[in-house]
Amino acid sequence: MDSPRPPPVGFTADIEFKTAWPYPSWIAHRGAGHLAPENTLAAFQMGFDYGFRMIEFDVQLTADQIPILMHDAMLDRTTDGHGPVYAVTAGQLAQLDAGRWHSPTFEGETVPSLADAAHWMQAHGVMANLEIKPAKGLEVATGTAAAALAAELWQGQIPPLLSSFSIKALEAARAVAPELPRALLADVARWAELVPTDRPFEAIVQKALELSAVAIVIQHAGLNADRIAQAHGAGLRVLTYTLNDAVRAKALLAVGLDGVITDAVDSLGPASAKSENPVKSAK
Repeated sequence: MDSPRPPPVGFTADIEFKTAWPYPSWIAHRGAGHLAPENTLAAFQMGFDYGFRMIEFDVQLTADQIPILMHDAMLDRTTDGHGPVYAVTAGQLAQLDAGRWHSPTFEGETVPSLADAAHWMQAHGVMANLEIKPAKGLEVATGTAAAALAAELWQGQIPPLLSSFSIKALEAARAVAPELPRALLADVARWAELVPTDRPFEAIVQKALELSAVAIVIQHAGLNADRIAQAHGAGLRVLTYTLNDAVRAKALLAVGLDGVITDAVDSLGPASAKSENPVKSAK
């Protein structure tokens, strides 16, 4: 594996992500939740039109090692293709329809590459939460390729927040592009099943610190005021997924939550989100 490179000239690595948080509080899940075909530029546009200025999306690798946007390991649900994503080349993937499954309105929508997503976001002033979503066995390759390309694509810009459930993918991302901020994705209930501990949230915080992460992204049922305060005390920001209930979102934001990833782009999120780009002070 290549040795870590220094931050590129002009890169915003001078941001201390644990004290000056550059990201908005509201993040559109896969572009626009269920209102448009997920992980497409059409979904990005819809989320943008509803005022969101940060978008969460999933990245996998094609057979020729090109990072592209796709959630599922298989093509079947969200395209007219069949089989594993990693079995097709980027050129083959570009021929698939990624919109018709959702509704006729989006027929002809294509699967974006990570480069396509970066160019669209920078042209529209939108920030990125790039979830590394590797196929089984491709954790290191996906984390490496996604982080290396992201560092190039966002040079001189506020970088994407890289997140993943995969510890191996986050380790690989850190090795190739240590300047990019990372977040550990986790479900507290799932960790309680997988990790031999009676304190799963504490284990998540500890693992995030071991990964040199700047944040954790926790399924909202596993969060409360005490846990948010605990993570902040450890120097971590706290985001949650996928939260579509206004009352619950308001309650968590009131006790210090740093970000809400939501499908409900048409009903959640402040009207002022169209101009929101805060740099929050440390808690």
